[in-house]
Parts: sequence; C-alpha cells; structure tokens
Amino acid sequence: MASDAAAAPDNAPRAAQVFFDRRELDAILRVYGRMVAAGEWRDYAIGGGRDAAVFAIFRRASEAPAYRIEKRPELARKQGAFAVIGQGDVVMRRGHELAQVLKVFDSRRFRVID
Repeated sequence: MASDAAAAPDNAPRAAQVFFDRRELDAILRVYGRMVAAGEWRDYAIGGGRDAAVFAIFRRASEAPAYRIEKRPELARKQGAFAVIGQGDVVMRRGHELAQVLKVFDSRRFRVID
C-alpha cells in the first residue's frame, strides 16, 4: 500500500502559478482607480491559477463580475496572453500587450444601467 507522499518525490517539478507582475498590476489598477473615481466600479478580486491570472471587476460587491481581465500565457503566441471579458463571457478585446487591451475602457463611456 503506497502513500501519496511516496508517489510524488519532493524534487518533482510543480506546475507554476500564473499571476500578474508588478507592471501589469500597476496598469490595471490605474484603470480601476479611474473608474472607481468616476463612480462606475466598486469592488475587485484577484486570482491566480495554473492556467490564468484573473482580475475581476464588480459594479457592486454582491453581483457577478462586470468585467474580467485575464492573463493566459499559453495563448501568448496565438491570440495574445491578455483579454478583457465582459458579462456573458463576451471577449471585448484580446492582445499581446496589456496596455492595448486596457484601451477598451477608454474607447467608450461606461455607465451603470439600473
């Protein structure tokens, strides 16, 4: 009877977690701060995993995210590692450069519709 600890040696490589680096997080937080000051957004959440890092933006804390900014390194050579995804999983913009992807928030005036 083998235990789980014996099945995976300590020196075995582990899957790396994906996170935003400092420069990327700074760019995201600049856009977020501007939209909070405008009264459009109220809350956020950050998560990292094996496949992607996600910055979720909420209009109200009790709702589902209005937007998600994702970093998926496996798509870096194809469609681009960065994407802004709206409600209903609609990809609003995807690209190789985060600054270009975040310009989706500059191109339109976002308003909360009740």
